[in-house]
Amino acid sequence: MTIEHLKSGKPAEARAEDDAKVRATVEATLKDIETRGDAAVRELSAKFDGYEPESFRLSPSEIEAAMQQVSTRDMEDIRFAQTQIRRFAEAQRASMTDIEVETMPGVILGHRNIPVQSVGCYVPGGKFPMVASAHMSVLTASVAGVPRIIASAPPVKGGPHPAIVAAMHMGGAHEIYVMGGIQAVGAMALGTETIEPVHMLVGPGNAFVAEAKRQLYGRVGIDLFAGPTETMVIADDTVDAEMVATDLLGQAEHGYNSPACLITNSRRLADETLAEIDRLLDLLPTRETAETSWRDYGDIYVCDSYDEMLTLANDLAYEHVQVMTDRDDWFLDNMHSYGALFLGPRTNVANGDKVIGTNHTLPTKKAGRYTGGLWVGKFLKTHSYQKVTTDEAATLIGEYGSRLCLLEGFVGHAEQCNIRVRRYGGVNVPYGEPAPYREAAE
Repeated sequence: MTIEHLKSGKPAEARAEDDAKVRATVEATLKDIETRGDAAVRELSAKFDGYEPESFRLSPSEIEAAMQQVSTRDMEDIRFAQTQIRRFAEAQRASMTDIEVETMPGVILGHRNIPVQSVGCYVPGGKFPMVASAHMSVLTASVAGVPRIIASAPPVKGGPHPAIVAAMHMGGAHEIYVMGGIQAVGAMALGTETIEPVHMLVGPGNAFVAEAKRQLYGRVGIDLFAGPTETMVIADDTVDAEMVATDLLGQAEHGYNSPACLITNSRRLADETLAEIDRLLDLLPTRETAETSWRDYGDIYVCDSYDEMLTLANDLAYEHVQVMTDRDDWFLDNMHSYGALFLGPRTNVANGDKVIGTNHTLPTKKAGRYTGGLWVGKFLKTHSYQKVTTDEAATLIGEYGSRLCLLEGFVGHAEQCNIRVRRYGGVNVPYGEPAPYREAAE
């Protein structure tokens, strides 16, 4: 069996070269923000966005003024989307329970799910103001119970984007900033004279935002590496080329470097999709972006079997995976590396992006091999605890602990156990020696 790579984009070496340039730019910019704080942020905003307000943080009156610019119908649509997203996030939160169990008499173990204490939510706004990203990050953090949620998006046409501000405010943001790109995520993570740093950064963005999050990881937590949008269509002859091409271009228009890929077992569908993409590009107002993405980052693979399609899809581990075949549930049961699945021709990635309720901040660049997307659980830390409530349990656990610590050569560790064996069990264990075995344990 063979896989035919019918259409390919830039070679890996060229993509790596692009990534290296982005890395260097981000590293220098973050260093500047860390060193000069607000002054660096202001210069970067003026340079890239032409925006130099008195304050980057919006006041309550400025938030209200922005929201007044949103039409009644747009506000209704935002409320509808937030209702769907909140419902699913609340159901997810309800699935995460604190536990406490007595594992043996007198030994109590448990865990608590505690919200991250402060989160910075980035909402992209470059070519397209991503209103939905405010729902996905701010609202989900609010459902998780995060006590300080700050949100930032780039200026649009010289000021805050009204619908983005509305979505942030309605989603539960406590502080709203008008900053874009590296300067936004850098300021939120590193802090400045006027912005208190957060504990965690979330939200999608372009290659520079994604790289900034990668470099900041460790100093702060991040949701995941959510870089340029990726979309994969897995299709067979049960679907036509117009549907496939529409779903590929619908995501390729995100940016000039948004990978889009078709995996099929039908050469006819592959050839017809190539022709249909050319036809649709003539109609698409965002042709310039979508065509560049498809030319440089578009791929079509023709496989001999469904098993080959599955193996290849799992290996590529794309962010969005649209499945339109005669066995969609088989792919659901067998796929293990992806951001989110969109099963059947009736749904699509745009539903997930904007309104259906699942989160659209998803792993890219094969990160789906080791993490899922943003969800309410990303904003919660599961912390364990233990209690020993009886002398008998303290003695028994301490005896085992003493011997196991010395098995590894840790005398100080062993003495933490031994002192409790002496005090609560009345056993005279010589200093630095293992607790004796009990007859019953031998």
